[in-house]
Order: sequence, then C-alpha cells, then structure tokens
Amino acid sequence: MEAAELAALLTPDGMALLDRTPGVSDGGEIVRVVSRLRSEGHDPQLVSAVLTQAKLRQKARGKFGDFAARMLFTEAGLEQATRLQVAAQHAGRFAAAGLTRVADLGCGIGGDAMAMAALDLDVTAVDRDEVTAAVATHNLAVWPNARVELGDAAAFDVSRVDGIWMDPARRTSGHSDTRRLADPDDWSPSLDTVFAAATSTPTGVKLGPGIDRDLIPDTAEAQWTSVDREVVELALWFGPLARPGIRRAATVIGAHGIAEMTGPADAEDAEVGPLGAYLYEPDGAVIRARLIGDLARALDGHMVSDGIAYVTSDRAVTTPFAQGFRVLDTMPLDVKRLSARLAADGIGTVEIKKRGVDVDPAQFRKRLRLRGTGRVTLVLTRLDGRHSAVLCERLS
Repeated sequence: MEAAELAALLTPDGMALLDRTPGVSDGGEIVRVVSRLRSEGHDPQLVSAVLTQAKLRQKARGKFGDFAARMLFTEAGLEQATRLQVAAQHAGRFAAAGLTRVADLGCGIGGDAMAMAALDLDVTAVDRDEVTAAVATHNLAVWPNARVELGDAAAFDVSRVDGIWMDPARRTSGHSDTRRLADPDDWSPSLDTVFAAATSTPTGVKLGPGIDRDLIPDTAEAQWTSVDREVVELALWFGPLARPGIRRAATVIGAHGIAEMTGPADAEDAEVGPLGAYLYEPDGAVIRARLIGDLARALDGHMVSDGIAYVTSDRAVTTPFAQGFRVLDTMPLDVKRLSARLAADGIGTVEIKKRGVDVDPAQFRKRLRLRGTGRVTLVLTRLDGRHSAVLCERLS
C-alpha cells in the first residue's frame, strides 16, 4: 500500500466503505466486489485500497482474531507481525518486571504495542517507514497510553523509557515483495546496535527462530516459541526481563493452552537405545532450544539415534512438548516392501514423517501406490545405523 492509497483510505468515506466491504479471498468474489464498488462511482484508487485491506483483514484473523476486523495492514507488515497471543506473552514480561514505560522500536503495524497498551503499559512505538507508522497509529488509536513516532529506532533516546522491545527489520524495505537479509549487520537496527542497547536498558528482542545460535549472547535468556506446532520466533531477554537461572526456554502454545520447558543451558542429550513401544516427535521449539535430552528423561525414554530428534519410550504419555505415536512395526526403508505391506493391510492414507533420511515425502507417497481405507503414520529415520520405516498410529 502506497501513501496515496492510505491517504484515500484514511478518510471518513474511505473507512466507512472498508467497514462495509466483507473479507474476500477467491477470485470470483473479488471481481464481484470490484464491480459493485466501481458501479457505485467510487474512485478506482480507493477501490483498490479497500479491496487490499479487505483481503488482508481476512488473512489477518489467524494472527489477530476479531481485532483484525478494525485494523489496517500492509502485506509485509502482516507477514512480519507478531501473533497477538505471542505478543501478550511479550507484554507480560515487561509488566512482571515492573517496567511501565516501554519503547517498541521497529513497531511495524503495532501488534506488540497493542498487547503492551492492553496491559496498561505506557508505550512509545517507533517505525522509520511513514506508511507503516500511519497504519500503526490507526491500530493503536483506541489506547490513550500508546503513541507512534516516525523515526529511526537506532536513534531513539532510551532514557525516555524503562525498557525496550526491538524487532529489527530483517527484510528489505517496502510494503510487499520484500526479501530476507541474511547478514545481521544489514538489519535495521543492526544486531550489534541491539545488543549494545541491551547492556544498559532492560531489553527484549524478536528474531527469527533459525538464527545462528553462536550469535546469542551468554547474558540473554533465549526463548523459542511455537504456535500450533509451528516455531514462530526466538525472543532474547536481557536484564530483569530474563528469568534467573534460565538461559533456554521452549514455549509451546496450542489447544492445550501455554506450556513451557526451561533449562539453565542446552540440555545434555539422552543416551541412544532401541526403539520402544512409543515414538515421540519433539515440538520444534523444544528442538530449537536444545532441550530434547530433558524431554527424553521426562518421558523415561532415550534417543533413537545420534543427532536425530526422535525420542522413544515404553510409556504412553500425553505431553504438549511432543507428538506421540504407538509403534506398530518396523521395516527396512524399501519402497517395494513397504508398498506390499501397506496394500496387504488395506492402508490408503499415510502420514509421512522423516528425520535423518534423504527422502521427498510427496514423491515417496506416490511410489507406495496406496489403496484401501486404513490409515497409518510412517516415520522414516535411522535405527541402529540403518535407514528404516516405523509404522505407527498417533496417540489420541
């Protein structure tokens, strides 16, 4: 969305038109909405802006729920925005640490600032992009304790606040079709600038979950968060925002609510042993935090192979930190033998998981020539140094 489109949208007529335009997704629906709005005599630029926002609001429901219906977005801003349930966890850190004045530096469309303002924190949200800052201003307008400033996060006077939240821009500038920047020196602000600020001010930092772990300072608590089994971020916490004695945390959010596994450092791996009655696939946040060994010990289990993130146990355990499977059988990883076995068992639907083997699951599934009504999970991995297939069923 460009500045001219936003200006047309941020008028009483523009917002009224947006609020009565439903969310759109498929092509036929888009054509009908455009045709209707054009026939009503609306300016083509305004129609384009309204249609873009209607689509983004529909898409944003997964991150913002009912709040999305009153918010504005840019494509890049929505893609990079923190999910509201995760932002609430961030805000809770500042509130629990007694920090009442917080700067959200690199605020984007304002997702984290919204969560902070909702906890009655005094929030100053800063973004260097004019359109993005205007969108954030709209999204934060209902909270008198939040304000948006147009400016460079690196130049912000941190003496104005008690704590800072930073989300360094890790993509090229723009509102759509941005690309990822691999070098932390190219981020805005750079990672060195972020860590320098953290030495003097209580700081939280949002980063991508796959960041090089060698870049994580020893002074930080590193918290990986997953939502519905997808790892969405790494947050680093400094000063009073970091919890005493904790340097690694895996926070798992899902239908069960919120669960967390923590440790003072990377956990020592559990020993390797034979496949038991049950196989467990750790949540991605647990894997990223390198707490797999602690999970294995909590399950009275062990690893199936060195360097492979599967845990096995003879106990059936329901845990938010892993998906559990009952082991039905094991076979060599031979597609012809597997195909014959699945056909004999009447298996027509197969969920394929893999670790430690070079297999394309989609192509492998085609080669199985499945037929029948039964279902099974097929785990392709290494057991005793050999490529193997484990036939399983999910634990309820």
